[in-house]
Amino acid sequence: MQKRLVGTVSRGLRAPIIKEGDDLKKIVVDTVLQAEKAGEFIIRNRDVLAVTESIVARSQNNYATLDEIAKSLRNKLDAEGYSGQPLGLVFPIMSRNRFAICLKAIARAVDKLVLLLGYPSDEVGNHLVDLDLLDEKGINPYTDVLNQEQFESMFGKSRHPFTGMDYINYYKELAEAEGCDVEIYFSKNPKAIVKYTDCVLACDTHTRHRTKKLAAKAGAKIVLSMDDIMTESVEGSGYNPDFGLLGSNKASEDRVKLFPINCQDFVNSIQTSIKEATGKDIEVMIYGDGAFKDPVGKIWELADPVVSPGYTAGLEGTPNEIKLKYIADNEFKDLKGEELQKAMRDYIEEKAKAASSVEDDMLKQGTTPRRLTDLIGSLCDLTSGSGDKGTPFVYIQGYFDHYTD
Repeated sequence: MQKRLVGTVSRGLRAPIIKEGDDLKKIVVDTVLQAEKAGEFIIRNRDVLAVTESIVARSQNNYATLDEIAKSLRNKLDAEGYSGQPLGLVFPIMSRNRFAICLKAIARAVDKLVLLLGYPSDEVGNHLVDLDLLDEKGINPYTDVLNQEQFESMFGKSRHPFTGMDYINYYKELAEAEGCDVEIYFSKNPKAIVKYTDCVLACDTHTRHRTKKLAAKAGAKIVLSMDDIMTESVEGSGYNPDFGLLGSNKASEDRVKLFPINCQDFVNSIQTSIKEATGKDIEVMIYGDGAFKDPVGKIWELADPVVSPGYTAGLEGTPNEIKLKYIADNEFKDLKGEELQKAMRDYIEEKAKAASSVEDDMLKQGTTPRRLTDLIGSLCDLTSGSGDKGTPFVYIQGYFDHYTD
């Protein structure tokens, strides 16, 4: 039998430019079948087909204008008994694509904003100030609340290391251009907001539930988060019942693209269509941001609320793997060459499949016990990129293979 020399392969599949109303399911299935027909690969059981969330939302026409967002927010505030007090925005991320566009809409809904910015960095790792500078000044972001004048007198104007943006003043100018007064404070403690207002909008993503809980405990009377806005259509707009504005992206100067909806139906239907066309059972997922951290800019690449908003059942769970190098260095440390290869194959076939959990089995420690969708989503995000590759579909083979296959 010929030995396989290639393991996991991730391919970006080129596709037409997707527009609002396109039959995305047909485009995805046709692209995969045409790629196989062209000899790019042979479809096999347990292959993984991933589709970027951006084009799913685009094909669904899941957009909202700034006025629609402002109206949605105002409706939520009024329902909570809003009486015109300043709205406190807690822990917005520093992003022109993600939050700046939303900030313009939020500013249209109220007369005054109080921004509480997390420092030294925002939730996804965009730094406002270097940690060493905090140490030099003896500042503790969990206990020391700074206003904008204090912050800039100690640390100067904040500049993003990659874009050069001064997000602090950029955000202030955006809100003021909408006729909204703005105050800016800095703290890592969400409770600090109640000194300035009892009406709070948690703008963080992954820590929003804690932020809301702590703000309410500190005395906030109205506590909302970004997933409370645009949860239903506003006069025919797009919406997302699960995530609201979370996961949204700037589409134009006056419109955002929301996170896609009906994702589970979409992936299941593609899986069924591929099965009908080929007889093969593949897994399908929708992916957004990968879940990885840049070692230079220190940005954690996960501004979306989840890596995958929809995936087929075979992608549930975590990898069931063992650490080859650990076994090689311990169980078979005296073996080499073909003898080692055979011993390793036999070991995997006989023992690895019996291991039940990462926590209970030392042989699996260090094998990245993360969810499959998070791991594969990172692979897809790196494969497709965010620029002009034109490959919004990613086809992965061999991901579930192991050493004996």
